[in-house]
Amino acid sequence: MDRIQEIKKYIQEEQAILLQHSLYNKISDITHLRKFTETHVYAVWDFMSLLKALQSQLTCVRIPWFPSIHSNARYLINEIVLAEESDEWIDGRRLSHYEMYLDAMKHIGADTTYIQTFVQNIQAGAEIDSAIAALVADSRVKDFLYFTFDTIARGKAHEIASAFTFGREDLIPVMFTSILRKLQHQFLDIDMDPLLYYFQRHIELDGDEHGPLAMQMILELGGDEKHKWEEMKEIAKQALSKRIALWDAIEEGLTVA
Repeated sequence: MDRIQEIKKYIQEEQAILLQHSLYNKISDITHLRKFTETHVYAVWDFMSLLKALQSQLTCVRIPWFPSIHSNARYLINEIVLAEESDEWIDGRRLSHYEMYLDAMKHIGADTTYIQTFVQNIQAGAEIDSAIAALVADSRVKDFLYFTFDTIARGKAHEIASAFTFGREDLIPVMFTSILRKLQHQFLDIDMDPLLYYFQRHIELDGDEHGPLAMQMILELGGDEKHKWEEMKEIAKQALSKRIALWDAIEEGLTVA
């Protein structure tokens, strides 16, 4: 069994929980769908920080420029950044996937005020941990964000890559397929085209392109160093556990609604 398969075996229980999570069946009306997006958007946003942390670690983004030692990984991450940060939106504009999601939320009448205020506060100089602490949100939403930025702050490229790959890229195609199937057979009286496009685009990119690229990056960053593979296993499991808790929080919020 190769090392990637060892990680996948180690996290298979968490993956199964996520892929069969009861949340998907609880999104039964437009109010539920709006509430889902209003919390899920934090995961859409912090994903970009994982991505840019990897780009910062694996490429040279400083002046003067020098070639990165990660010759293959820098190509892999730049390929992913190109689409995630400047993909073609449904109307032809070039947007990040976070901006696409905000636009899709607005089309279904979801409230983007909280996420936009949160991001604006950080842009204005608020420390990330303080901004997360100030969020009016379930503690599991905050824990999800804390985990992302704690992983980034440790500065270990292989750990960031593990959270990115096993917590996001390898998981999203199948997970989003469950959501997409729900959207395509419900909410027929709502303008769902932008949200459908967003999910379809992620399934297409992550399944066919970004997922395989991310796995190549994992192989390069892990190399033959056993301790790195052990750390990647633990980060992968933690990332999925945080996602399960996030899904649980959203589901409970729908029940209250």
